[in-house]
Amino acid sequence: MTARLPEVAPVVARLIIALLLVSLAGCSSSPLMVQKDGAGKRVDASIIPNAIPKSEPITNAGNKSPYEVFGKTYWVLPTSRGYNETGIASWYGTKFHGRLTSNGEVYNMYGMTAAHKSLPIPSYAKVTNIENGRSVVVRINDRGPFHDSRVIDLSYVAAMKLGYADKGTAKVLVEAIDTEEHPQTKANPPLIAQTAAKPAAQPKVTTETTPGNYLQVGAFSDMSLVEELKGKIGSLTSQTLVVHKQDNLFKLWIGPIADNIELLTIKAMLKKTINLTAFSVSP
Repeated sequence: MTARLPEVAPVVARLIIALLLVSLAGCSSSPLMVQKDGAGKRVDASIIPNAIPKSEPITNAGNKSPYEVFGKTYWVLPTSRGYNETGIASWYGTKFHGRLTSNGEVYNMYGMTAAHKSLPIPSYAKVTNIENGRSVVVRINDRGPFHDSRVIDLSYVAAMKLGYADKGTAKVLVEAIDTEEHPQTKANPPLIAQTAAKPAAQPKVTTETTPGNYLQVGAFSDMSLVEELKGKIGSLTSQTLVVHKQDNLFKLWIGPIADNIELLTIKAMLKKTINLTAFSVSP
């Protein structure tokens, strides 16, 4: 009597399919699997020291400006001096551990580093968890996080030190730490500053204002002084120059500037290039 193979075959087939699925699930390179970020091994974060700020050359690597991610354009500040911002911090871990950062360094989730969208690479920042008052010092060596609501992505261990690694995010204050400009940066300014200063077109000059954020760069009772200042900054930005008359003064504005990072970039560029202090205004 022959064996009833037709009844055995479906069982064997199901076993083979099950084994194949298990094999695929264990293969991280399988296109069917989506690798998720996660926490690493628990460590005593208290023994890991903060980053120590020091003078380092700002290089072209990681500092292209402007740059585009997911269809949105970002600007890199020509200097970190005076930067501070409040917002949401996140962290990144196992998914990126061992991979290259934006400036070509190897990301270590147990190092005191961070990713930022606009601070120059490398630079240093003090990050304070507003919810519990804890602070850390990190070295910026990567770009991100590319979420509108987040201002900085800390390493896993830095998030542990701030007490939000398990929670995922926290409201923080990010304050840049000034260091002495490196001689190499002085001798060979990175493309970041050159790109920020290069105009796309000659600026438009108008007396009409529309709602939005502007940078005021000067206020004079003599219109000839306004014209002189226009000549100085006209080659430094493609944004519209607005002559706003108020209280017998001619005020020179740049804008409106919709993107806050671009506004900070132009402000920093004017200070660095022609030592001109600008401040934000609204009509």
